[in-house]
Order: sequence, then structure tokens, then C-alpha cells
Amino acid sequence: MAPQAAVPGARALWRACNALMAAFFALAAFVQVNDPDAELWVVVYMIPAVLTLLVGLNPLVTGNFIWKSISAIHMVFCMVWAVGLAYHLLLHTQQNILHEEEGRELSGLVIITAWMGLCHSSAKNPLGGRIHLVMAITIALLPLISWVYIYINKEMRASWPTHCKTVI
Repeated sequence: MAPQAAVPGARALWRACNALMAAFFALAAFVQVNDPDAELWVVVYMIPAVLTLLVGLNPLVTGNFIWKSISAIHMVFCMVWAVGLAYHLLLHTQQNILHEEEGRELSGLVIITAWMGLCHSSAKNPLGGRIHLVMAITIALLPLISWVYIYINKEMRASWPTHCKTVI
């Protein structure tokens, strides 16, 4: 199968998606400040924020052994944790998963894993093909659009614990 032709503007689009995701992960780390286990979650979000920022600055960094190792270890950690949370939610969910603390945590871990996996796969073709770019744009926009929607929708946040309501 022949490699896909590079999409015009792909490099700039990939860098923009990485800048957006780095900002998202940094903001996600910032809003953890009043969470009961903030120290853990700040680290969980800052690692992909830094790794993603590096990809935005230099897409070829994904071929670096240190970058690949840190991102792979973090993805495995997030996947194992996500499986545990998913199992817990399967047994105990009583409402929409975004109303459950574990559901919001699971969503964050899935976003981290999906984005870091996409970055990992970009090492083979840093300019990406059409499918890679569509996935990048989708993953980059959905968390931010969701966050804005949840922020605007006060009824959705009504049942959340205080620490989830008081930041931003």
C-alpha cells in the first residue's frame, strides 16, 4: 500500500492541534488545585501537557527514545487506571458517567491515552495523512467543546462535589 500524500498545511495543522491539546492538558492540571487528590492529577495531566508541547514545537521529537519511553509508560499507567475505573463504573454507576467523579476521571484518562497514542503513531509520519489529521482535529476539539458545554450547562454540574464547581 502506497503512503498517503501529505495533506497541504498538515504540519501547521498538526502543530496547532498539539498546541491546543497542550493547553487543554495544562488547564486540566490547573483545575485540579482543589481536588482531594490534586497532587496525583496535576502530574497525570502535566506529563502529557509537556510531551504534547514538545511535539508541537518539534514533531520529530516523537522519534526520540526518552520521549517515546515517557509517553509509553504514561499511556500504560493511564490505560491500566482507566480499566480499573471503567470496571468500578460498570458495577456502581447510578447516573450519567460525567456526574460520577470516577466517570470524569475515566474521561480524562481516555483523552490522555488517545492523544498520546496519536502522537506515538505520528513518529512514523510526522506530517500525517488525512485520517491521522482528522483524528487529531477531532480529539483536539472534542474535550474543549465538551468542557465549554459543561461549564455553560449549570444543571449538569449541580450534583457535582464542591471541588468540581469552584475552579473556573
